Amino acid sequence: MILRRKEGGEVRSVMASERECFDLSGPLHLTYVDWDNAYHRKSVAASLVQGVYVLEKDRQERREGPDALALPWWAFFHFKLFCSLVDDVDSSIFGAIYEFKPPSSMCNDTLHRSPRYVIAFRGTITKADSVSRDIKLGIHFVRNGLHQTSRAEIAIQAVRNMVATVGASNIWLAGHSLGSAMAMLTGKTMAKTGIFIESFLFNPPYVSAPIERIKDKKLKHGLRFAGSVVTAGLAIAMKDKQKKSLSFDPFAALSAWVPSLFVNPSDHICSEYVGYFEHRRKMEEIGAGNIEKLATQTSLNCLLMGVLGKESDEPLHLIPSASLTVNHTPSKDFKEAHGIHQWWKPDLRLESKLYRY
Repeated sequence: MILRRKEGGEVRSVMASERECFDLSGPLHLTYVDWDNAYHRKSVAASLVQGVYVLEKDRQERREGPDALALPWWAFFHFKLFCSLVDDVDSSIFGAIYEFKPPSSMCNDTLHRSPRYVIAFRGTITKADSVSRDIKLGIHFVRNGLHQTSRAEIAIQAVRNMVATVGASNIWLAGHSLGSAMAMLTGKTMAKTGIFIESFLFNPPYVSAPIERIKDKKLKHGLRFAGSVVTAGLAIAMKDKQKKSLSFDPFAALSAWVPSLFVNPSDHICSEYVGYFEHRRKMEEIGAGNIEKLATQTSLNCLLMGVLGKESDEPLHLIPSASLTVNHTPSKDFKEAHGIHQWWKPDLRLESKLYRY
């Protein structure tokens, strides 16, 4: 679409999609933010992630000054752009650090729950300027190698610097799709050192066969149960081969980190998280919790690689604890089910559950 702006008698034409324009698709209804309200917190975090998408689109379309569209996505909630995070390979903006700067006149009893800074990461943009790099990073994620990329190093260092400067309790992490994987990587990296950052992960990718899409519940549970038994068995065999203690639980150190995950069951990229956590609960109920505690820490593919003598890094998508929110609102297509815009819409059919390891 073409936006036309009149400034000082001059009419400017700006190429943009409706989804990039805050006035057309942003959460305009949130004129007051209750920072104790989970829906409000989620909506603000999602809006800031969208701000990163539009920052990069502004760069690609060379929209500057009054033609740029990104500013309202954070300014509406009294945030300022502290700095952009730029990829060293393609020079694209993949993240942003926002600083919360409410006016001194603002009267809000819940400001103590607000963040001082939010570090947000965008997902893949299917434009020539960035799609090649984004897809390569997606492949690294699938191969459990996202942490070895330079973009990940930039992101982790940025988070470390902010934590060292203002403290973890003053920071939020947020991301969508590939950006959600980046936020999860930085969050897990910090959690391993005992630093837990509040995190909002929208449509986080999960690498697995799409078992959650199977309609037959008995078949679905049977496949998951069989997979857990095989995975746990291989895990025991590999630990015995490598003479590692079975009592060592790498998930224990991470269990105190409880990121907020937001998934849509119609989005096959993230829907497996629904089954991942629900299956763990069911295994506990039938007395097979110890089997699942072993199985839930790694993937069958990683263990098979180990059997073949090939090293494989731990799967990024596997986490011990989470607050899982599922959007059961019908989606018209995959694009809507995977999109960031769904998460600030009013009147959503949401189901939230807390899973602790």
